[in-house]
Amino acid sequence: MSKQFNEHQTDILEQRKQLIGEVLKAYPDKSRQKRDRQLNVYKQGKSDCGVQSNVKSVPGSMTARGCSYAGAKGVVWGPIKDMIHISHGPVGCGYWSWSGRRNYYIGTTGIDSFGTMDFTSDFQERDIVFGGDKKLTKIIKEIEELFPLNRGITIQSECPIGLIGDDIEAVAKKSSKEISKPIIPVRCEGFRGVSQSLGHHIANDTVRDWLFPYAERTKKQGKLLSYQPGPYDVAIIGDYNIGGDTWSSRILLEEIGLRVVAQWSGDGTLNEMMLTPQVKLNLIHCYRSMNYITRHMEEAYGIPWLEFNFFGPTEIANSLQQIAARFDSKIQENAQKVIAKYQPTIDAIISKYRPRLENKTVALMVGGLRPRHVIPAFKDLGIKIVATGYEFAHHDDYKRTIDYIENGTIIYDDVTSYEFEKLIKALKPDLVASGVKEKYVFQKMGLPFRQMHSWDYSGPYHSYDGFAIFARDMDMALNNPSWQLIRTPWNQGT
Repeated sequence: MSKQFNEHQTDILEQRKQLIGEVLKAYPDKSRQKRDRQLNVYKQGKSDCGVQSNVKSVPGSMTARGCSYAGAKGVVWGPIKDMIHISHGPVGCGYWSWSGRRNYYIGTTGIDSFGTMDFTSDFQERDIVFGGDKKLTKIIKEIEELFPLNRGITIQSECPIGLIGDDIEAVAKKSSKEISKPIIPVRCEGFRGVSQSLGHHIANDTVRDWLFPYAERTKKQGKLLSYQPGPYDVAIIGDYNIGGDTWSSRILLEEIGLRVVAQWSGDGTLNEMMLTPQVKLNLIHCYRSMNYITRHMEEAYGIPWLEFNFFGPTEIANSLQQIAARFDSKIQENAQKVIAKYQPTIDAIISKYRPRLENKTVALMVGGLRPRHVIPAFKDLGIKIVATGYEFAHHDDYKRTIDYIENGTIIYDDVTSYEFEKLIKALKPDLVASGVKEKYVFQKMGLPFRQMHSWDYSGPYHSYDGFAIFARDMDMALNNPSWQLIRTPWNQGT
């Protein structure tokens, strides 16, 4: 039996390696060689996924990646609700990054919160020729007059700003003194780096180089809105409150007795960010986008950090136990009580949905975290993973991925639209879970699809409450009777 099993596993590995080779045959030699290093079949026991990552996309290929500006403005800084984020450059970038990620927040929009508003310097040809520093200074003054309850401003540079050499740092320093609020210049021009990942890094660095020094100065002046630190203070880092995810995570952490001081950056505030160096533990959800600042806080302030995963009951329980282990017996006992409290709810969810989803298959392709983090939630419902990959992951992300995948799983980095479509047609998964760029391609092929960047207008998916919504949504996607009206390409003749 063991010999037959091993032979079967070897066959799967060889078949899927051949499949990758067949898909890549369409490319010219040079392109094929580059892409061959970014696709692989995982073999059990290997220390990583065996793919090259964080390299330039092949010219001419249809990549799903975003740019540095998207990573800085759209992911890290944009959800900070009481700051105003200026898209500095032509109107297009600001327009297309305008409230697209469903970063929920509490507040009065246009008064004390600005998350769903778009502020742009609307560069014209004359601004490219003569520079935009004076225009930027004027915009900051107008913002202060029109929206006096804003707590600060970020300047998110678009491509032309870097090309013409505008000095946004000088404008930020001068204007900050004039309005007595922090103004953060973010050099996130879209041409920098190979994907939005560098934008995350740049944004993290601006927190380190601009915001934290400002916070320290404000604290010395006695002007920082402070609080009395406690032994159970934590910050949630890298959770952007997509569909309310951060709220679900916060409720669960507070239920075990921890105090959440800050949220970075979904439903987050400037003051929370400035208070974070006082917490006892940083809990990082999206490792790829925020590990830089957590590592800095560990080095500069001695704050340890821990990656957690609240997708699916198995990983929720594991994460709660790991988090609780960093505190005293009181928190550890509370964690066990909370896990036990929700077990009947989870049992009911699984008994309802697992029989309907058991042995279904899914192929994943998302950003820099979810291709591994959501796998446990699928597994808890009996859904198998046939392929997974990231848009902008780094090598350490793929090393973390091996804890979630099984032998024979196809791995792809920065998969092109051509490759993804060919692989899906060959693998024939029951479900594709990816981004909005892929959504309608596969739905028009008659294939169930879930949008995993912003939860297809659903959510939250974090925590125990979120798992109930996740299970319902996967069931609706896979067992919707409307799919009987159209057929996938591989079932056209039946």
